Amino acid sequence: MPTPDTTDSQPPEGEGGTDTGPVTLPRFRGRLIPPLDRGIIMVLPPLLIVAAVTAVILDPDGAATAIGRLRTLVTGGFTWWFVAYSLIAVGVCIWLCLSRMGSIRLGGPKARPEHSKFAWYSMLFACGQGIGLIFWSIAEPILLREGAPVVADAGNPGQGGIVWTYFHWGLTAWAMYCVVAICLAYSHHNLGKTLTFREATVDLLPARMQRPAGVVIELLAIIATVLGLATSFGFAAMQFSSGLTSFTSIVSGPTVWFIVIVALGALTALSAFLGLNKGMKRISEVNSVFSIVLMVGVFVFGPTVYILANLTQTFGAFVAHVIPMSFWTGAESAATPLGDWSESWNGIWTVFIWCWVIAFSPFVAGFIARISRGRTIREFILGVTIIPTLIVMVWVAVIGSGGIYYDDLSGGSVSADVAEDTSAGLFSMIEMIPVVGIPLLIIATILVATYYVTSLDSGTYALAEFVSAPKKSGPLFRVVLVASIGTVAVVLLALGGANVVDTVQTGTIIGAFPFSFVILLMIINLVRRLRARNKSVRQLEKDINDPQHRAEDDTVDEDGIPRPDPRRGVGAGTYTDPQNAYAEKS
Repeated sequence: MPTPDTTDSQPPEGEGGTDTGPVTLPRFRGRLIPPLDRGIIMVLPPLLIVAAVTAVILDPDGAATAIGRLRTLVTGGFTWWFVAYSLIAVGVCIWLCLSRMGSIRLGGPKARPEHSKFAWYSMLFACGQGIGLIFWSIAEPILLREGAPVVADAGNPGQGGIVWTYFHWGLTAWAMYCVVAICLAYSHHNLGKTLTFREATVDLLPARMQRPAGVVIELLAIIATVLGLATSFGFAAMQFSSGLTSFTSIVSGPTVWFIVIVALGALTALSAFLGLNKGMKRISEVNSVFSIVLMVGVFVFGPTVYILANLTQTFGAFVAHVIPMSFWTGAESAATPLGDWSESWNGIWTVFIWCWVIAFSPFVAGFIARISRGRTIREFILGVTIIPTLIVMVWVAVIGSGGIYYDDLSGGSVSADVAEDTSAGLFSMIEMIPVVGIPLLIIATILVATYYVTSLDSGTYALAEFVSAPKKSGPLFRVVLVASIGTVAVVLLALGGANVVDTVQTGTIIGAFPFSFVILLMIINLVRRLRARNKSVRQLEKDINDPQHRAEDDTVDEDGIPRPDPRRGVGAGTYTDPQNAYAEKS
């Protein structure tokens, strides 16, 4: 059996296979996809994406109007649902962490983590929120300086905005990523399924629905991933160009955007080609170091005493208000139909951000699941929720407090810059920091690039899994995916500019509404699987994760798929009926 790709799970140190060669873990116990279904999954998403982009480019105003109406419909009628969904995610994470299920180890009882805790935290944070926090850590506190609901400012201007930023980017958002990631991780590492949404969901459904539902679920995941990454790529190019403008004479424009996309795409392609350990891991660790340098620079050379005082006070305000914020739906505005989504505070903020998290869940959760083999469910939950939340809160307290301080000091210049361009707030604030302003501007601009590279890299890994599973994708295939996503971003910017990119991005977020119900099915299926975990299931987890070479390993191909009879695998649940790929063997 050939040496597995560096992205595959390797046996724990000291437990390698025999001289017959290494064993790819976990052993495949999933279901084979019929050729017709695989063809649909590979061909239909590009056609639908081209059709959607073409429609937006041909009639950008009409597309923006239609998407705005859909957003108004979702906001006006389903704010309660997004709030309930977020509470379900938090509740499931708490249950998993506190129950006996928390001791289950991803990858079986002998599995050990492949990455150090610093590398693990760096990678999951970089793919989940790094790029967003670069801007919203100042933009949201500034935009919510006045009129933030639930949280009173208590005589401290900007307190409400900072506390709501803690909420939107902290525990609840990470719980929403975490609950999807644990569904995928347990399905893949412990049950031997492919790391896809269909395998984590469809066995909950009636047999006749499983095959078509699996195709639809995978199509939604692929389209959300491609459009989300492509539109974010366009915005990252514009934001990176804004950073360059802040300390150079380069003027942001279409030519600079194109050069930036090519450069970032090339860096991402190199990272994807090198693999997790040599590419994504190292860039993520660089992100963490630069982020610490930026935060320490603002803290030490900025308004240190004010930051310390505001951090202490806003942390306390968050603890006092997190429950009311979690349940707040703005019920007073639900009494009458919305004329436009912008009339609802939740439509502008909480619903928008929760939709954004759901839309990015396919690739963020898929990547987190991939890199988390060897950790217990309890360690996984705490690592994906509590640690990132604390990082987010400290980051926002330092950067956001600095933004408010310098906004007051300059007579509102930071607020004016944010009103014109949300990405400009960070650069506007950093320019006012004495001594280290220019170096910090350079670091912040680099972070825009490297955080997006890690987001795109993690998205490429997840997308490759969705498209190719159960076959393993090679590095060249991931490079092709990077090039394809970059091409979509270039087309959007070249033909429509920022308005078209914004329209497509908003449309992608609207797609989070139906996808939230898919995730709910995944959660129900995970709970069902864990509650049904008996002696035979525990033995299955040991068998498929046994690092020692077994006779059955000689009967599979290089992707771990049984041969020569593709209808039968090597364990329970692998039977594949050509007429119904998702029907159980009778």
